[in-house]
Amino acid sequence: MLAGPIFAREWLITPRQLKHYLLRAGYIGVLIVLMYTAGHATFGFTPARNVGDVARFGRFVFSVFAVVQLTVVMAGALLFGASNVAQEKDRRTLILLLMTDLRNRELVLGKLLSGLQPVGVLIAVSIPVFCFVRMLGGVTLSQIVWLESLCLAAALAAGSWGSMVAFWREKTFQTLAISVLGLALFLGVIEALDAIIATGPLAEIATLFNPYRALGGILDPLARPDLKTPDLSAWQSVTALALLGVAITSFTILRLREWNPSKWVYSQALKSEAATREQHRPVWDQPVIWREIRTRAYGRKVLLIKLAYFVLAGFAIWYLFSAPADQSLVLGMISREGFVFVGLALVALLLANAQSVTALTTERDGQTLELLLVTDVTPKEFVFGKLGGALYNTAPVLAVPILLVVIACARGHVSVEDSIYVIVSYLVLAAFCAMLGLHTGLSYTSSRVAIAHSLGTVFFLFVGIFICLMLIVEARSSFALQFPPFLLFILGGSLGLTASLTRKNPAPALKTAAFLLPFLTFYALTTFLLGGTLGVALVIIAAYGFATYAMLVPAYSEFDLALGRSSGDRE
Repeated sequence: MLAGPIFAREWLITPRQLKHYLLRAGYIGVLIVLMYTAGHATFGFTPARNVGDVARFGRFVFSVFAVVQLTVVMAGALLFGASNVAQEKDRRTLILLLMTDLRNRELVLGKLLSGLQPVGVLIAVSIPVFCFVRMLGGVTLSQIVWLESLCLAAALAAGSWGSMVAFWREKTFQTLAISVLGLALFLGVIEALDAIIATGPLAEIATLFNPYRALGGILDPLARPDLKTPDLSAWQSVTALALLGVAITSFTILRLREWNPSKWVYSQALKSEAATREQHRPVWDQPVIWREIRTRAYGRKVLLIKLAYFVLAGFAIWYLFSAPADQSLVLGMISREGFVFVGLALVALLLANAQSVTALTTERDGQTLELLLVTDVTPKEFVFGKLGGALYNTAPVLAVPILLVVIACARGHVSVEDSIYVIVSYLVLAAFCAMLGLHTGLSYTSSRVAIAHSLGTVFFLFVGIFICLMLIVEARSSFALQFPPFLLFILGGSLGLTASLTRKNPAPALKTAAFLLPFLTFYALTTFLLGGTLGVALVIIAAYGFATYAMLVPAYSEFDLALGRSSGDRE
């Protein structure tokens, strides 16, 4: 009753679709496959020799599972918490909820807990898997309990932040961008405070709000030399994160009626009344890209989003220049420059993907997509207009990682040849993320599902790459020995990518691209760890370039199908 009828309907009345059960079973299956892959990558074809080897393997698998689950639940809570409210605003049904007798508490908590329900399911189903890992040795029950508690607290804090931004902002792209950048900036500021202050009560308080620092203490309780006895508890971080989530939610409840209905609704009404007295601006011959570039289709706060990304880049560059020169590789895999580049590039690619998918979902939810039925806009103009607008609006963000590569090249840390390989490969990935967002928006009629599939595909693709890097570095064996254990893991990624890309159009090119992409990505990873440069660039360009083209060609027919018209005679 505390959450109100919105959550009660979601929890008790809403029919469970097939994806609800696939989510629970699929997550367990992914963890089991990951354990199988890690086992073969660690031991190869030689069985474990003693109990100590099995215990060390159990500790390693628990560490991998813990990092993956904490990352997944935070990203999922942020995405579901934000999109659950943004969908109501896009469909203009939030105003109807505000007109009912629902209290602010019931509305905010109902939407928040409804969005966190899938994340809670993932945490719950992971408990038996972690208990099975405990049977291998090297892991205690206290570590499992505190890990699950930390995941719950971190999910509550991330979901509360995403929900608050969604109630605050009007545009979906603003909601997603501010949510992602806010979380990244929060972690960056905490790391900066810890590095600047180093010791003292303020540094300890700041560290409490970093879930990854708390996770490190759970995984390695002997890491702190100042403790005479190992401390497996993480109650301070769990309490701090839970209180942070409660504080954000309480602030959202207090400001709900102040933020909604947004002033944007009244300004739109005033503009419509004065439209007849205003002088209309000339429109280009390509009206779609003109709207994306020359109008404020995504609100007035887009510049602030870019500014927030620049602030995040400033923290990353400060970390790069403040670290000691003789520092070892980050996670034993990549240099400091490469780590900063990958982090900023990942956030930039997520923003480009969010811009692209919301460019279509806002049209559908705003019921303006149907207006194209009576216009002369062709599929070519629409597809390339949306793609061009997404890349143009995110161009300053996408340019920051390229600038870092140029600086590293000027300082002599990277050769000119390698810099060209990195920049070209990065641009291909940017085009792939933008096209993936548009393709997903055309494939799914529900905005929430489209956004979740689009951002989720990009996120899990990079998470899968990170997991493969960890396992390959741990194995430290030849490619011939690495490939068989990774085969099942790669096949699972291919099946998932195929199901996502061929949702509406099972084209042979899309099936081929989805099947080959994980295999070629794995080959690029192993080539990179072996010191390859040109081969890595060629594989990335070929794999992701072909996937982009495979999504681009059917976009014309998908666009006509979405509108229910045939435009073959308009080309």
